[in-house]
Amino acid sequence: MADRPSPDLTPLQPILANYAGQGRSALIPVLLEAQRACGYLAEPVVEAIGQNLRVPLAEIHGVIEFYTMLYPQPVGRNFVRVCTSPICAALGSEAALEAAARHLKVRPGAVTSDGEWSVEGVECLGLCDMAPAALVGDTPVAHAESSQAAAWIGAPSAAPLGRIAGEPRWLSGRCGAIEPTDVRAFVAHGGFRGLQRTLKELTPAQVVAEIKGSGLVGRGGAAFPTGTKWEMTAAAPGEVRYVVCNADESEPGTFKDRVLLEGDPLSVIEGMAVAAYAVGARRGYLYVRGEYPRAQSILTRALEAARAEGFLGERIQGTAFSFDIELRSGAGAYICGEETSLFESIEGKRGFPRLKPPFPTTHGLFGAPTVINNVETLCTGAWILANGVEAYRSVGTKDSPGSKLFCVSGDTAAPGVYEVPFGTTLGALLSLAGGPRGEVRAILLGGAAGAFVGPDQMDLPLSFEDLKAAGLPLGSGVVAVFNTSRDLRGVLLSLAHFFAHESCGKCFPCQLGTQRQLELMKKVHEGRATRADVAALDDVGFTMTNASLCGLGTTAASAILSARRLWPELLVDGRSA
Repeated sequence: MADRPSPDLTPLQPILANYAGQGRSALIPVLLEAQRACGYLAEPVVEAIGQNLRVPLAEIHGVIEFYTMLYPQPVGRNFVRVCTSPICAALGSEAALEAAARHLKVRPGAVTSDGEWSVEGVECLGLCDMAPAALVGDTPVAHAESSQAAAWIGAPSAAPLGRIAGEPRWLSGRCGAIEPTDVRAFVAHGGFRGLQRTLKELTPAQVVAEIKGSGLVGRGGAAFPTGTKWEMTAAAPGEVRYVVCNADESEPGTFKDRVLLEGDPLSVIEGMAVAAYAVGARRGYLYVRGEYPRAQSILTRALEAARAEGFLGERIQGTAFSFDIELRSGAGAYICGEETSLFESIEGKRGFPRLKPPFPTTHGLFGAPTVINNVETLCTGAWILANGVEAYRSVGTKDSPGSKLFCVSGDTAAPGVYEVPFGTTLGALLSLAGGPRGEVRAILLGGAAGAFVGPDQMDLPLSFEDLKAAGLPLGSGVVAVFNTSRDLRGVLLSLAHFFAHESCGKCFPCQLGTQRQLELMKKVHEGRATRADVAALDDVGFTMTNASLCGLGTTAASAILSARRLWPELLVDGRSA
């Protein structure tokens, strides 16, 4: 392809004017907008941004190199991104990627001769219920079959908005029942009732007490008590504090937050406002992964509608409480799902995790006390304030009260998000999803950072205490099913590739360990592994688990090692050396 001329900087000027004086924290929004306006981040574009925001060029280039959705070289005016996560890969995404490249006459990762298209594989698009999935421009495409590549590229049909099935329908009643950004319809269906009760009837301390009494814990995987987090943040010294919603849902197999963001965005806004009242915050950030353009578009409209109806902004609903939310887009980095990496990204830096302590409750975003919760947690908090602690604790188990959203994908008749009480068995959940397709070989619980179980575990209750007793993670609620026709070694290789690609490189145990794990799994997949190679997986996994800085490294080997324990013959080819 002939070299393109330097981009026209004229479209950049209004962007720079809009962010003038905001400094380093505006860097990633400016880079994303500049890239859309100018085509790519050529050196003159980067220089102009650096001068405007007063950020050194070396630091800007460091940010650009860190995030996979920022491009310093020419790229196509349109993108085809095909998901290569373990679920999509098992259902044919590699063939879909190759078919897309053939149709556009370009190799993956390159640009067509006319500069119109780029084609690339991405680690996860959060469309696991529609695998194999793709993103054509900003349009999410379901079931992107290789045989139909010309159709879904040439005239992409948007994947349907997700629905939530199961009972109780606490977090699912509005998804699909109303237009997602219609505030009045939302209120008519019980929306903002939790916020209104909070503002009219409760003190911040009483809000914290109700959340603590409910037993709500974080739904992003760590399961930290939500009320305790809010209490610690409220008690931390400092005049300024923040509420952050972690919507950087990038774990392969996880897509529940996407369904809430697209189908019930006002619940997310309500949950953030309730948390802000509880801790004394006036500002919040809603950080959504860059691979969710449709969710970002819906959220932008929802935020505008909430402000227009007096549920965000100054003196909300005529009270003394003021709070507003800024939507921030990620730029392609799984590590930014880690809370302190997310803070770094909002602050305009590479998404490296911070050392702890100090913890976010005292030193979070911009060094201030910060509450950070994921989408499902915040929506659940709003529901509890609207309906009461007793209603929430009326289902579930003693130690795992309430309901949970589970993401069921892979070889099931009806993949999707299912809301069920904690303690529901694995078999009952799969029955809700129409039952398995084919004979079950393996089920991945908790996502890429989770663990496998076999078909003999259908009676396993899905609660924190029962899974802990079984040595298994609940994680973010992933249940990915693989039948006996799937190449399980290929699934494990895909997991290894995911972590090697997504390691941020800050700490050596993870940086080197994920690369070594990938090398060993390639040998396993190709049938070249010796027993010594397979044994080395244990050593690498032990080192990453016990010496890595953050949760990415400490869990990068968990699924592969669980498969090794369950099916020792799977990784060994009978070689003795």
